[in-house]
Amino acid sequence: MEVVRLAHETDFDGWREAARALRARDVAPHDVLWTVDGDGSLFAPRPPGAGGGERFTVPREFVDLSAKVILHRSDERFALLYRLLWRLQDEPSLMHIASDPDVARAQGFGREVGRAAHKMKAFVRFRETSDEDGEAYVAWFEPAHRVAEATAPFFVRRFANMRFSILTPDVCAHWDKAQLTLTPGADPADAPAADALEDYWRTYYASIFNPARLKVGAMQKEMPKRYWRNLPEAALIPELIAQAEGRTSTMVRQAPTEPSRRVVKAAIRNSRDAPWDGQAPTSLDEVATGVDHCRRCDLWRDATQGVAGEGPGRAKLLFVGEQPGDQEDLAGKPFVGPAGQVFDKALAEAGVPRTETYVTNAVKHFKHELRGKRRIHQTPNPGEVTACRWWLDAERRIIRPRVIVTLGATAGLAVFGKPTPIGKFRGRPIQLSDQAQGVVTYHPSYLLRVPDEDAKAKAYAMFVEDLKLAWKLAA
Repeated sequence: MEVVRLAHETDFDGWREAARALRARDVAPHDVLWTVDGDGSLFAPRPPGAGGGERFTVPREFVDLSAKVILHRSDERFALLYRLLWRLQDEPSLMHIASDPDVARAQGFGREVGRAAHKMKAFVRFRETSDEDGEAYVAWFEPAHRVAEATAPFFVRRFANMRFSILTPDVCAHWDKAQLTLTPGADPADAPAADALEDYWRTYYASIFNPARLKVGAMQKEMPKRYWRNLPEAALIPELIAQAEGRTSTMVRQAPTEPSRRVVKAAIRNSRDAPWDGQAPTSLDEVATGVDHCRRCDLWRDATQGVAGEGPGRAKLLFVGEQPGDQEDLAGKPFVGPAGQVFDKALAEAGVPRTETYVTNAVKHFKHELRGKRRIHQTPNPGEVTACRWWLDAERRIIRPRVIVTLGATAGLAVFGKPTPIGKFRGRPIQLSDQAQGVVTYHPSYLLRVPDEDAKAKAYAMFVEDLKLAWKLAA
């Protein structure tokens, strides 16, 4: 039995060196015991490795996946990766066989590590302190996996002009506005007490909480309870959930808020003008009101209402679909039907919070034909897309997103002004004239229509990868 003692829990270089040497000597996976030397600290001296060994080539995707899997807390991770490495010499295409148990296990570990990094970016809360050098900010966080060191550069980019420390049980990251340093893990007692900023967090969270859209299961999936103790706003959650049903009933009973006369008049005037005439909307409220009064084409005649976009006014990621569907036309909100459910599922898998994105359509009214009592979707023609581009351009101008994702061919025509075949353009960013990056991918409804299950799974996987690319570009 070969015993390999790594320097610390995330010693990827040490694992790679030892694994390479063991594989060169044909040491089988079941003859290797992987362990961590000493206290497992990131800062422990590395013990002498197996070293040397014949160098051989492995696929890049294996190296990238291994760097993530090493950060997982499972004791199985070192052995699992060596088992894959052992097999790759005889099975060079192994990493492309998603059904293989070892590959599926490693990819699952990688996804869990990716989610842990995303949660760290979302749920770190700084508290204000001071020392001899002045103002500083400190946060305590307990990541599900050992992602603190890998995620620290994100906070450096985001808070470059702020001195901060992020304390975790594994490793602590410190930024002094010039250099990022790491120290051994800390204890919760080292974190500072609550400060005035926490009142702002609670006020903000309470103000954006929408009881009518509450889905407790989905909320707890996005904000797991294990993180609540470190979130000042989490103290409000049980009460907000308890009050949600009553608040929703009150909202339903209340009359809808009418937009101001000025907004309505401007919307009606602009809705009837040609795209190059009229006063351009200056707010998303004006866009929403204008869309509902729009008469630029005839689609409004058979639709229940116009459906404008939904999301924050300064979203860095903008999604453009084709048009509202049957359920969207009734609800007045984009992507709430079956395609919207696929869209939400893929966003979750890609680690993209929908609440931080703006979702809209190239055409704002539902185009359909009646077959009995059913309303069957019809694809908008280029003239209808062009007529509705006034509103899409207004949304783009107001939001100023970093990345625009076109979902399907109609959205591609609206955003790029020309046909953009998905098979030709997906998987790579496209520079747009307003300095945003464009990403082309499938419409979620297409994924529902693919008859072959293998082809559907492949298309869905590519769709998720495109969402990941867009979120990475927007970061």
